[in-house]
Amino acid sequence: MNYKEYEDIASQIRQHVIRAIYNAKSGHPGGSLSATDILTALFFKEMNIDPENPEKEDRDMFVLSKGHAAPGLYATMGVRGYYPVEDMYSLRKLGSKFQGHPSSYKLPCLEHSTGSLGQGFSAAVGMAIGARLKGLGQRVYTILGDGELQEGLVWEAAMCAAHYKLDNLCAFVDWNGLQIDGANDDVMTVKPIDEKFKAFGWNVLMIDGHNFSEIFEALDTARQFKGKPTMIVAKTHKGQGVSFMADQAGWHGKAPNEEQAKAAIEELGGEW
Repeated sequence: MNYKEYEDIASQIRQHVIRAIYNAKSGHPGGSLSATDILTALFFKEMNIDPENPEKEDRDMFVLSKGHAAPGLYATMGVRGYYPVEDMYSLRKLGSKFQGHPSSYKLPCLEHSTGSLGQGFSAAVGMAIGARLKGLGQRVYTILGDGELQEGLVWEAAMCAAHYKLDNLCAFVDWNGLQIDGANDDVMTVKPIDEKFKAFGWNVLMIDGHNFSEIFEALDTARQFKGKPTMIVAKTHKGQGVSFMADQAGWHGKAPNEEQAKAAIEELGGEW
């Protein structure tokens, strides 16, 4: 596929995110939309996966450490063919498989349940160790939020991954600069992200997280790099693709009303 085709897929995913959160009347649109392009690159090109056989032994694995962005993951996996994407419109409904945060108990095609920030990243480190022991060439991918870097558990995991030279682990920081309480710099600055991970022994790449050329180039570099895990620090925009949500902390965990949802869908190239 060319870059335009990936952009079109990402637009479809964003529309499903908006529809699901609107139906639920709750959810996290901002961080789901900022991570969509990374999720698209991983699930539609990078990872060795098979939606018809999600438990195949040599599959690559993905953990959404920023679990509140579950709508983005659900929409991506639905469009990729793991289940009818419209199923995720039951998001946050009583008894739904599509919980507010990813639950592998409810949805077995997920690799891990996440929600408590920092724990998904730590699990990904353990999974990378296990994958290396199996010797099947599996890789493990994960996405962290930038506010998540304020959790001490993240840095314990980062230290562990570097110690064990987990070059089969590739992580992203979705660096949109905002969290539920406002700007990272006002709550507790996480800068300099790149230098911190370098100091912990990681191979670090800085990219535009909405540029597919840069995302794919970084993934190629990470795959070829040996002896260290790779952290891709992706500069993104919260609410990417919807002008009135873009770079607004207020859209971290708020559902659009009907008028807003309609405007968002149309801006993303869809029909209400």
